[in-house]
Amino acid sequence: MMTVRQIERHWNARNYGRLLADLLAARPEASLHLGIDMARPPAAAAAALAIIRLDELSQSDRKVHQPLLRAILSAQQADGGWGDFVITALCLRALLCGNGNGIAIERGMKYLADLQKPEGIWPNVPIRRMPADPYVSALILYQLADQPRFRQTIRIGDAVKWFARNQPNLDAESRELWQRASRRCPAPQPQMQPSLC
Repeated sequence: MMTVRQIERHWNARNYGRLLADLLAARPEASLHLGIDMARPPAAAAAALAIIRLDELSQSDRKVHQPLLRAILSAQQADGGWGDFVITALCLRALLCGNGNGIAIERGMKYLADLQKPEGIWPNVPIRRMPADPYVSALILYQLADQPRFRQTIRIGDAVKWFARNQPNLDAESRELWQRASRRCPAPQPQMQPSLC
């Protein structure tokens, strides 16, 4: 796992690809499904994972934290997202570290809520509303389902029900990430039958 010194070194050298690759190396959400262009990754993706790692190390007070945070905030787009669902989920998770709050978080949550499909999951390409990508949806839930504001903003129950119905059809990586994400999701509430009295 990466140390604070390694994060600082890669970030200061603007070596975002190496930073992102090293940060992803030991993470459960690392996959070929991620869709981040590793040849030219956005600085926001590397910054988000670096903040998440600093938080895991209880080192969010380090000097490098502020430039990482500025990179994330400056990369947010007018629609509230960060270019795609994967980077948006990572940036939101990073901003929520340490009980973060603010307009950037609210706009990012609204972006995800607005693009959630009626059946509860997200398309891989938000603008075109392409077919759903279970891996991307599982990653969003893995990153954010333990956050009360996220659960209140999106239709978490619909997403959980979709995965419950479709789990046997998932590819191995999507199934494994969903199993991890499901531990952060609330259990589906049973439907109450109307009383016959």
